[in-house]
Amino acid sequence: MRSILTLILNIIWFLTAGWSLFLGYVLAGIIACILVVTIPFGLASFRIAGFVIWPFGREVVDTHRGGAMSAAGNVVWFLVAGLWLAVAHVVTAIAQAVTIIGIPLAWANLKLIPVTCFPFGKEVISTSDVRAQMFPTAR
Repeated sequence: MRSILTLILNIIWFLTAGWSLFLGYVLAGIIACILVVTIPFGLASFRIAGFVIWPFGREVVDTHRGGAMSAAGNVVWFLVAGLWLAVAHVVTAIAQAVTIIGIPLAWANLKLIPVTCFPFGKEVISTSDVRAQMFPTAR
């Protein structure tokens, strides 16, 4: 039942916001990849684009591998692209929240803002993997 609901939410998400947000992230990634120095920013943008197009059933977790370079990268990312992409998420969330069906989508849109603003040191994983890490089964 949960997977059917996830599929339905992802389809509605894709039709109402996913494709446009995906294109925004891809555009930011292409622009970042033009210069060799900013390729890590482009890769981060492409990673988020893959999450933004189909977000339900997946979550963003902290990798705990981010150091000073990730922190510096997050500051630069926020100033160059993160703030503008976060504004796009807020505008899209407001439009989605107009209907009752759109409220879970608007909430999901707002949950994407932290990874949009600070993508380095984060990883997208399946929700079932998150549950498995939090509640390991007794063997």
